[in-house]
Amino acid sequence: MARYLVIVESPAKVKTIKKFLGSNYVVTASNGHVRDLPKSQLGIDVEHDFEPKYITIRGKGDILANLRKEVKKADKVFLATDPDREGEAIAWHLSKALKLDDKKMFRISFNEITKSAVKASIKEAREIDMDLVDAQQARRALDRIVGYRISPLLWAKVKRGLSAGRVQSVALRIIADREEEIDAFIPEEYWTLDAELAVKGERKHLQAKFYGKEKEKITIRSKEELDRIVKEVEGETFRVADVKKGERSQKPPVPFTTSTLQQEASKVLNFATQKTMRIAQQLYEGIDLKGNGTVGLITYLRTDSTRVSEEADENTRKYVSEVYGEAFVTEGQKKKEDGKKIQDAHEAIRPTDVTRTPASVKESLSRDQFRLYQLIWKRFVASRMAPAKFETTSVKIAAGEYRFQVSASRVAFEGFREVYVESGEEKAENNVLLKSLDVSSELTKKQLDAKQHFTQPPAHYTEAALVKALEELGIGRPSTYAPTISTIIARRYVAKENKNLYLTELGDVVNHIMKQSFPSIVDVNFTAYMEGLLDMVAEGKVEWKSVISNFYPDLDAAVQQAEKELESVKIEDEVTDVICEECGRNMVIKYGPHGKFLACPGFPECRNTKPYLEKIGVACPLCGKEVVVRKTKKGRRYYGCEDNPECEFMSWQKPYSEKCPKCGSYMTEKGSKVVCSNSNCGFVGIKENK
Repeated sequence: MARYLVIVESPAKVKTIKKFLGSNYVVTASNGHVRDLPKSQLGIDVEHDFEPKYITIRGKGDILANLRKEVKKADKVFLATDPDREGEAIAWHLSKALKLDDKKMFRISFNEITKSAVKASIKEAREIDMDLVDAQQARRALDRIVGYRISPLLWAKVKRGLSAGRVQSVALRIIADREEEIDAFIPEEYWTLDAELAVKGERKHLQAKFYGKEKEKITIRSKEELDRIVKEVEGETFRVADVKKGERSQKPPVPFTTSTLQQEASKVLNFATQKTMRIAQQLYEGIDLKGNGTVGLITYLRTDSTRVSEEADENTRKYVSEVYGEAFVTEGQKKKEDGKKIQDAHEAIRPTDVTRTPASVKESLSRDQFRLYQLIWKRFVASRMAPAKFETTSVKIAAGEYRFQVSASRVAFEGFREVYVESGEEKAENNVLLKSLDVSSELTKKQLDAKQHFTQPPAHYTEAALVKALEELGIGRPSTYAPTISTIIARRYVAKENKNLYLTELGDVVNHIMKQSFPSIVDVNFTAYMEGLLDMVAEGKVEWKSVISNFYPDLDAAVQQAEKELESVKIEDEVTDVICEECGRNMVIKYGPHGKFLACPGFPECRNTKPYLEKIGVACPLCGKEVVVRKTKKGRRYYGCEDNPECEFMSWQKPYSEKCPKCGSYMTEKGSKVVCSNSNCGFVGIKENK
């Protein structure tokens, strides 16, 4: 009887796939990559056509030995690694490491781990797609060259253990640029004015917002402007000038891709990107369901496509029709033009069987698995449902020459919202208008409510917002978003506090060096262009080594230039006027994993260290002592008093040496300007270079 060997990537899949295939199939796992570039050297021969030098990964010898034994016994070998570039490369490395005979080696791939998908893939077995392998080799080589040529410069210039990466350095720059924007942002004052109106014959009052004049919208910029408008409006009669009724529809969302799943899971479930990927991997590889054995619950999790197979589309429509009614089914399969045709053999992330509702599998899942599966299931079912319809009403209320506005909308048909509402969107709008309101309604002003506001700076990036930015800029791919973010947090370039990502002092130093010495590496457009080239390699349009050979000379020149410049910059320990209380020497500033600290130069005889508090030459507004740069536990920079905790002064913005000329409060620096810290004052001045 013929004997077939199926090699998958992870042991978790072995159990799931084994039960789909007959007894003449042996299923075993390679545990991910078996060969890689050596850690101890560059591993790419730049002299001889950039030939990579692959070695067996340490610890994988036994796995390969067992696989070789199984290969000898098998008549055919099916390489069933993941259906993407990385998976294709692992299959190719396996074929080389196991010296597989082309005649008995076949590549199979499936988007979901279900009986029908696995069996169909064996019928459609193919050769290894070398274009995809080459795209992966090119990415690996580029990342290796950037990391291994630039990181040693950072070790020499800043401290050992730092790293630069092709995608991580750009992600760091994006965060740093946003911090600069926030630091330079100057809030602008504006006011809102609401009118509370009584409608004759109705108990409920109307809340109308100030709009402007009949033909123009007005933003109230100051208290003086507000007082003038209030004075003019006070004596006027309020009347309904216009009632407009209309309809709007809201389209259902498209199914999840890797990046939209990471974003939504971050907003709704508060998951970090890495956690989302880990749990999605478990749902994809297979869960033990009571009565069904091990079942793959979702399709492959690394995808940038929103395509859905015809079979899944049909089954979901049928399900929606049966459960919610025919009216809730969307018309026709939506053809969405994907911006990038990267891995469009893939589908969107969806449940493998839509009739497997979250409630029916809840008992077999952990809390986090259930929450993520429910999110994926609801989003996918909603994507096959009809748009939601709203009845909208907009009322303009006249008070002399000024206009106030009341807007409301009512859900006329829930459509897909029956199942799924995106984060940040309320299920029902609360401002339901009085039915009887029309042009003849009599209105009486009860009161005017004015509120002062200030424009807000751009928000700090969260993991979700950074993933969105990386995707929109065309940087990285579904498989790289989570590892990129994890790396910059693990290296302490970025601190994560309350979901927000903040640049640390260390991140600031590294970003500054990268921008100065390697502008193209941290150039968003250049990185997106390189991703485009890798896509062309995957499509077979560009030869992979030509991408490397065009890139390398420029990087080499930049590294040599930086080495020359950095040679002359020997970082001497900066001597301070702080005396070591143990041996009397002047202490020096050193760099540690968390930034600067004070150490005794008498090391190793004297091992005294202290936190380094950098003075900024500004007196504390509360107690008059020095303001120093401090850091939160996670490494985010702020300004506090040297006498902390006795004095509680703190500011995220750098305090300025002079007081506000208008109200006497302390001022902070914002780019080239200084701003009063008292939000009610609003003074803005020009920073003098001292």
